[in-house]
Amino acid sequence: MTQRVDLATVMDRLAVDDLVTSYAVAVDDGDWNTYRALFTRDGRADYRGSGGIEGPAAEVAEWLSRTMRLFTARQHLIVNRRVSIQDLGGYPGDRAEVRADYINPMRLESGDDFVSGGRYGFGLARTDTGWRLRSVVIEEKWRRAGGGPDDA
Repeated sequence: MTQRVDLATVMDRLAVDDLVTSYAVAVDDGDWNTYRALFTRDGRADYRGSGGIEGPAAEVAEWLSRTMRLFTARQHLIVNRRVSIQDLGGYPGDRAEVRADYINPMRLESGDDFVSGGRYGFGLARTDTGWRLRSVVIEEKWRRAGGGPDDA
């Protein structure tokens, strides 16, 4: 590989990482316009693994906007990101996959805490405007609900 190809791969990895972070921030902030803009035109999200819905990103954003109102605070921590960029004979391609673990503490309107953890699968595509999400799939592995900060 040449230094130019190495640099392109590093830049792609940084852009992919930024996209995953932007996804988490959009959900936590309830910024559904940004959420929609992170996806390709045909992008889909699948939250069935945590009791939600699956469908086109715009429809899922509407569902999330209603569902997330139940929580007064939310914080998606997406960690252990494993990025795989399509390899076209030593050159980066236009597709990428990310597998990442998450922990998601949230506060219900009642003041009780709700925490879940699991794994995300992100499918990405390079577009004319940069990397975008083709798919998001959530696989919740555990959850805990109840009790607030004063219950310790």
